[in-house]
Parts: sequence; C-alpha cells; structure tokens
Amino acid sequence: MLTRRAFVKETGLALVSFGLAPRFLVRAAQAAPGGARPPVLVAIFQRGAADGLNIVIPHGDPAYARLRPSIGIPAPARGADDRSLDLDGFYGFHPSLAPLLPIFRRGELACVHAIGSPDATRSHFDAQDYMEAGTPGVKATADGWLNRCLQQGAARDEASAFRGVALAPILPRALQGPATALAVPSLDAFDLRDAAGTGSDLQPGFESLYRQAVHDFLGGTAQTTFDAVKRLRAARPTARLPEHGAVYPRGRFGDALRQTAQLIKADLGLEIAFLEIGGWDHHVAEGGARGQLAGRLQEFAQGLAALWQDLGDRRGDVVVLTMTEFGRTVRENGNAGTDHGHATVMFALGGRVRGGKVYGRWPGLAREQLFEGRDLALTTDFRDLFAEVAVRHLGLSWKAPLFPGYALRPEAFPGVLPPAAQSSSERFSTAIRRSLR
Repeated sequence: MLTRRAFVKETGLALVSFGLAPRFLVRAAQAAPGGARPPVLVAIFQRGAADGLNIVIPHGDPAYARLRPSIGIPAPARGADDRSLDLDGFYGFHPSLAPLLPIFRRGELACVHAIGSPDATRSHFDAQDYMEAGTPGVKATADGWLNRCLQQGAARDEASAFRGVALAPILPRALQGPATALAVPSLDAFDLRDAAGTGSDLQPGFESLYRQAVHDFLGGTAQTTFDAVKRLRAARPTARLPEHGAVYPRGRFGDALRQTAQLIKADLGLEIAFLEIGGWDHHVAEGGARGQLAGRLQEFAQGLAALWQDLGDRRGDVVVLTMTEFGRTVRENGNAGTDHGHATVMFALGGRVRGGKVYGRWPGLAREQLFEGRDLALTTDFRDLFAEVAVRHLGLSWKAPLFPGYALRPEAFPGVLPPAAQSSSERFSTAIRRSLR
C-alpha cells in the first residue's frame, strides 16, 4: 500500500495547492505560445534580519562611525580593501559586495534603504510571516503575496505547470494560496527513481502498479502527474551548464540560484521563483569588513553575480528582489554584534531596473531621528517596492488586491522600474489569450 508520505519521499515531488485539485496537473508544463516569454520575478528572502547599515553603508552620516566603533565599515579610501565601496559619495557597499559593484555601475542594480515593515515586531517568526503574507500585523491572512500575484495572472493559468516554484523543501508562506505552486528541493529529485539509489527508471512500473494509489492520493489526476514529470525530464533543465563564465558559490544557495537559471532558460513558463538564504542574525561578533556578516555577504554577492552573468540575454525578462524581515539596531551591542531592529535595505536587480542609485529618503542616525531611540527609521513601506515590481514588471494592475487593507498608490512606488507602454508581461498575456481563442 503506497502511503502519501512514501509517494512524496520516493518521487522527490512536492505538489502544493491549497484550493481544489492542482490546476497545473490539468495542463502539463508548456513553453509560452508564439515564442512569447513571461517576465520572471526571483524573490530572495534573507532570513534572520540582515544588517542593512553594514550592507549599504551610510558613511556620509557622521553618526554611523560613532555608533559602531568596532563593527563599522570605514569610509572609502583609494587602495584600501577593508573599506566601503563608494556608490554616490554618501553610501557605500560592504567590501564583500564587490562582485555586485559593476552591476550597480551599469545601472542594473538598485538599492532601497530605510525600507521595511511598519509593524514594530522584533519577532523573526511574526515579521517573516507578515512580510510573506503582505499584511503587517495581521496573522490571519490566508494566502501569500506571491500567490496573489499568480492569482491575478488568471489569463496565464493554463500556460505552465511551473509558474510558481520555490527551490526549497517546503512551500514558503509567500507562495501559499489558491494558485498552484511547487516546492522543489532539487530539480534532480523531481522524478520517479529507484529508492535503492540505483538510478533505474521506475516510471513504467510505478505507473501500472500504483495507478490506483496515485489516483487516490491526487484526486484523479495521476496520469497528468506522470505527464508533468515527463515534460520536465524532456526539457532537461539540469543538463544546461552555467554560461558566460558564471561560477556559482558552493552550497545550497548557489545550487538554488543555478537551478533557477536552468528553469528560466528551459522555457517552462516560470514566472515566480522563491529562494532563501539564512544566517543573518548576528547578535555576537558580527564583524566589520571581515567576520560573520562579511562571509554571508560574500556568498550572497557571488551568487547574485553568477546568476546575472549566467542569464545573458535573458536579463531583460528578469527582476531579482531581495528582502529581509527587519534590520538591526543602529548602535552595536556589548558583544560586538547587533540586536533586532526596524528598517533595513533591499535590492532590485534587473535588465529594466533603473539602477546605479540608492532609493528611499534617508531618515538620519541622530538619536532624535531613530525609531524608538535605537533603530533606523522607516521611510519606505516594503509593500510599495513589492507592488512596484508586481505592477511594472509582472504587469499586474496597481488596483489589484495584492496587499489586503493597503491602498496602493503608484506615486508612492520607490521608482526602481519605469512605467512601460507594454511590458513583457503584457505581451506574454496577449499571446496566451490569442492561443486560447
């Protein structure tokens, strides 16, 4: 008797739908009709509350160095490799972000500072939940903001089995909801293989012997399940080696980025990919130009730079959006670390991004300018940045209910993306509608 647990374990296949039967099983993965390509959003969650003040350093604010005597990154200086990398005379990158500096200077990477959630919680769990749901302070929200983006793209529902994919063991909160999404720990595991690890193909026997069990497990969609696996195997995304000299960092994060590029280039209709990288909670020995944070940023920057290099001429279809639940305290603590704070910094990387600039009003680091006398104050609500990417990149309406209880105003968007006469998303949607007539 095949149990549900055994089916998922032996196939390595995570199918998630919180509505009725998974819609993607009705139509297996297909390339977009007419050669149109959907825009792709790659969302990366830095779990643990990344220290925005030591990622994009406000070296032009005189209070910064005074408040961080041991972990502060000094202002830029010619020939020094332990100082911030100047961006505009006021802000600088942490030196570990050097792989991203050429992308910033080419105008493909933008930063938004003093951004975050208006909710003042310092709980990792609550803040991550609020950000992924898109409803700060509200725990009862049923779906995630990325799932709502998929729901709004109703004309594209039949286009691909792989519109929303998390390169993770479980589906993140941001992708949970009625629109179908996949949690795929590894593209190599998205298959039916011998449990003994011999690599022999079990699909023909599995299909005939366990059809009824799979039918019961998936509510009558067993055959289309096998079809979806077959189509992914036919596309062979993992056979695509990194291009243009891209070298990904070793580890889970680098693997997820490499497989994201493979999915994009396989033309399986990917629209939203979700990745995560942990290890940002540095209460002790955070370090300055060297240390724990520097190590995290090195892997982060090398991974993003490799993805961007690997994508080549697909960059115009892609926006990478980074996020973290909140920032860190402005003043370093007694353990040469930082505690849970408020506002932080986020990145937008894309072929159409108006980069080479740090967006957001700087609130200042003087005591009277801090949030609750200790944290970087918030001047940009994260929902305005997320909505700008959803509207100006994914092509959704700014009037769509992306963030319940929050009235979107395009004039509040940070400005990292230009309004377009017809975005790649709109061209893709037009092609889909024509094919369904």
